[in-house]
Amino acid sequence: MAMTVGRNIAAPLLFLNLVMYAIVLGFASWCLNRYINGQNYYHPSFGGNGATGFFLSFAILAGVVGIASKFSGGNHIRAWRNDSLAAASSSALVAWAITALAFGLACKEINIGGHRGWRLRVLEAFIIILAFTQLFYVLLLHAGQFSSKYGPGYRDPDYGVGAGGEAVLKGSTTTTGVTGTRV
Repeated sequence: MAMTVGRNIAAPLLFLNLVMYAIVLGFASWCLNRYINGQNYYHPSFGGNGATGFFLSFAILAGVVGIASKFSGGNHIRAWRNDSLAAASSSALVAWAITALAFGLACKEINIGGHRGWRLRVLEAFIIILAFTQLFYVLLLHAGQFSSKYGPGYRDPDYGVGAGGEAVLKGSTTTTGVTGTRV
């Protein structure tokens, strides 16, 4: 099957989001460790406010789920079939939903104000960027449902083709003359 526009755009976006989710996971885990140890006010590059604990929890969750969803997305980019599209799009949608929750908490943390160190500000920026790039990735995956130009499409001519090149239908007569049934 020929390469489509969606595959050419989705592959670099998938890699970019994977790297960004790995950075988010690293920063969020460092900040959460400092926050649990009670070093949030004593460390000069941390700081924080009342929304920091909630934001860090959702940021680390978004990082882990985002990285896991990129594995199924990589499988879909490799196979580029309808079978893998369902797993890739559903896991990407869940990752975007959790990232959107972290995005809202990042906005709340910025709105509250106070001293926030550079690591928290970088984490907030990455979550905000990821909320939009992940949404674009989800929309790109779901665009394949409407046109085969953007995805594998639902009318693949080689899908369901048997070994002899003939379409295999349930209950139909095969080349040997024996009717096949599925159990």
